[in-house]
Amino acid sequence: MATKMQPALDDISKRIVELLQEDGRRPYAEIGREVGLSEAATRQRVQRMTEAGIIQIVAVTDPMQLGFHRMSMIGIRVTGDPRTIAEQLTEISELAYVVVTFGSFDILVEAVCESDADLLDLIATRIRTIPGIVHTETLLYAGLYKDLYNWGTR
Repeated sequence: MATKMQPALDDISKRIVELLQEDGRRPYAEIGREVGLSEAATRQRVQRMTEAGIIQIVAVTDPMQLGFHRMSMIGIRVTGDPRTIAEQLTEISELAYVVVTFGSFDILVEAVCESDADLLDLIATRIRTIPGIVHTETLLYAGLYKDLYNWGTR
């Protein structure tokens, strides 16, 4: 995945993002009053940031509340180009996060599964069978203490 340089956000756009992070359903008129813009200008800014890929407005769920009781981070070592394998891993629906890294592992993935049996099946039959994967190490989540999405507005 190639990264694009995004334009820096001005203080008004940052505040709009912060308000949407607090409540993604907040009306544009209310956001506009808070930041000193009209409803239309606020809507246009949000649309430009969305189209530029700077923000996404989505519902964030709690996997545990939805029956996904086994979450883990899996470190993967590969031979060859890790980007090729990372692309293949993005096709696995149970993987919520796929990133190529520098360090002990070539790739880190976050798995969200219903049970230990589902996690074992995922690793044994769908991850380890990908050509080029030579090692996996699974770190089971015992508790989630912080999960924020406020990058770039600090």
